[in-house]
Amino acid sequence: MESITSKSNPLCVHLRKLASSRSYREETGEFLCDSPKLLEEAELWAAPVMAVLYTEGAALPWSPEGHFPRVARVSEAVMRSVSPMETPQGVVFSCRSPDYRPPERLEPDAFGRMRYLVLDGVQDPGNVGTVLRTADAFGATVILLPGCADLNNPKTLRAGMGVHFRSVVYRCALEELTALLKAADLPLYGAALREDTADVREVDLRRCAMAVGSEGRGLSAAVLAACDRTIRIPMDKSCESLNAASAASVLLWEAARGDL
Repeated sequence: MESITSKSNPLCVHLRKLASSRSYREETGEFLCDSPKLLEEAELWAAPVMAVLYTEGAALPWSPEGHFPRVARVSEAVMRSVSPMETPQGVVFSCRSPDYRPPERLEPDAFGRMRYLVLDGVQDPGNVGTVLRTADAFGATVILLPGCADLNNPKTLRAGMGVHFRSVVYRCALEELTALLKAADLPLYGAALREDTADVREVDLRRCAMAVGSEGRGLSAAVLAACDRTIRIPMDKSCESLNAASAASVLLWEAARGDL
């Protein structure tokens, strides 16, 4: 069993950089996860785990030896130096990043669904992770436009609760998105207010893409211009708006409720 006692060990340095630097994650093609739960999900879905660090007594459901290419036991001090969490749970690991590029053509999923949730400038990693988890629950695929939080940010991964290991997610520019939707004959509906805005309950969302904007400014002018129409979520007059994750959750449920 490998044991690491130094915070300056090359593997520890590598994992710290994965936690803190988006550019380093993109350069290496890896990301960092923390918690036994995420490691359990990674193994369940056969994710390409590269290295695991754990502390004595960590809540592992099985012995990590023999499961992954590299496994090392570390002290609590070393774990605190590597984990991005204020209170580490005793496990961190690195994993190969999936390919987030969309296919040449959008196709129905295994259940025949073609339902997409588009995020435009959603910068909070917790919101992005929550949207991914909700979309997974309601049978939709998430597409991120530029300006969104990093899919491989540790906070995004933590909020996603393992969804990264089992769901398809895409990243692309607006021009590529509109071309894909046009080729698949899918309308784009934007969560915003303008002259053509309709109550979301009156719009057929079974086969479409729905766009949700950033927490502060909503949908960008470019995305709004690309929308076939806009939709609104009815709410109490005293409430001005919902945050991005909450709005996405309502839209995703409304789109899926006919299937449930």
